Amino acid sequence: MKQGDATYQEALAGTVEILRRWAREGRTDGYKALSEELQAHGHPVHYRGSIISHLLGDACRQDSDGTEPMLSAIVVLRTTGKPAGQFFELATGAPFHRTSADWSWEQERARVFARYRES
Repeated sequence: MKQGDATYQEALAGTVEILRRWAREGRTDGYKALSEELQAHGHPVHYRGSIISHLLGDACRQDSDGTEPMLSAIVVLRTTGKPAGQFFELATGAPFHRTSADWSWEQERARVFARYRES
């Protein structure tokens, strides 16, 4: 699977679907759980590979024009209970620009939950 090919696009659609469901459930979970769900749907994505990072970034960009919350804020590392460094890098860049001193991923996660509970 390569970023942008047909199998990647299918995995991206699956990623967005899974994350939106987790958000409706008020669920924060790990990269491994996401990988296992993707694999159960026929998308062989390893939780430690670069593809999962690409999928999460693209899921955020697909789900938000930058003003809506970042969907991947609900995917965390098992060891820390926080998103991986790639999430924070994505947050500071375009189109998200989460650079305010008072911004936190916990607030972003709460916004994700609020957005999908309202839907």
